[in-house]
Amino acid sequence: MHFIQLIRPINLLIVGLTMYGLGWYFEGVSAFPIDKGVYSIDFALLVISTMMIAAAGNIINDYFDVKADRINKPERLIIGKHIKRRVAIVTHWVINFFAFCIALYLSWRQNSFWYLFIHLASINLLWYYSMYFKRRFLIGNVLIATLTAIVPILVGFFFHSAQKELGPTTEMNIAPFPFDYKDSFILLLSFCLAGFAFVLNLAREIVKDMEDVQGDKKLHAKTLPIVLGYKQSKIISGIILCMAIIGAFVTFSFIQAIDLKVLFPIAISALFVIVCLILLPKADSQSKYKMINGFIKLAMTAGLISPVYWKLILIYG
Repeated sequence: MHFIQLIRPINLLIVGLTMYGLGWYFEGVSAFPIDKGVYSIDFALLVISTMMIAAAGNIINDYFDVKADRINKPERLIIGKHIKRRVAIVTHWVINFFAFCIALYLSWRQNSFWYLFIHLASINLLWYYSMYFKRRFLIGNVLIATLTAIVPILVGFFFHSAQKELGPTTEMNIAPFPFDYKDSFILLLSFCLAGFAFVLNLAREIVKDMEDVQGDKKLHAKTLPIVLGYKQSKIISGIILCMAIIGAFVTFSFIQAIDLKVLFPIAISALFVIVCLILLPKADSQSKYKMINGFIKLAMTAGLISPVYWKLILIYG
């Protein structure tokens, strides 16, 4: 039970739903054969390896955060209290080893070093993030936001590669998007979702730093709220949240003749962001920052699983 709490199953579930939701939508773009699409073993392995790296990242993050968590989140302290430190570190490396083996297989199977490179880079960056960059000014926030953004890109690259193997086709159905450049659609949508995830997660990381100031001070961290203070950090995170809303609607505005119902999940996400913008200026306690953090996570979830909604439009009109 404590191990399950350590790997943060809800976060892992969101990762899996994001990848399968986007993959399920792309499945309707072209007639992918069963060994190339969302129901293929290769795609399942890609999802599993990504979730494994995320789980291992959660373990190593808590491993290096024991001192801070004794102050910030004593009720959630697991390593050193319920799970021995050496067990945690060994488990972290075992999970990463199996994820790396999957990456080796996928790189061989897909004839691309992309999976090997991304998996290896993610494993090492999560280690250095937890050990060092997390307590540096802004760089840790940008790093973890970038790793989050890679998730939809992995899916886009998988299906783009599969589409290229199918060769030129006139049977692509990218409804409900009236987009002219169909051959670029998969990568374009993946990068749009990645940008959305990056911006929102960057704001969320800054809010988390405001939530954890007391413990971070004990570790002599140089996070944004410690260096600039709460007021400036709120302004910066608020600007970033506004950028997420504006960026999403501006991006979709370039797609002519788009049906407004397509924007429904984006509107829901924007609503959660607006709630955060209302709560942020008056936030003055750990519990309030945690609440804002939760709303940003809901905004991210609504945006990242929007392809499921688009696929339902594709099926039912």
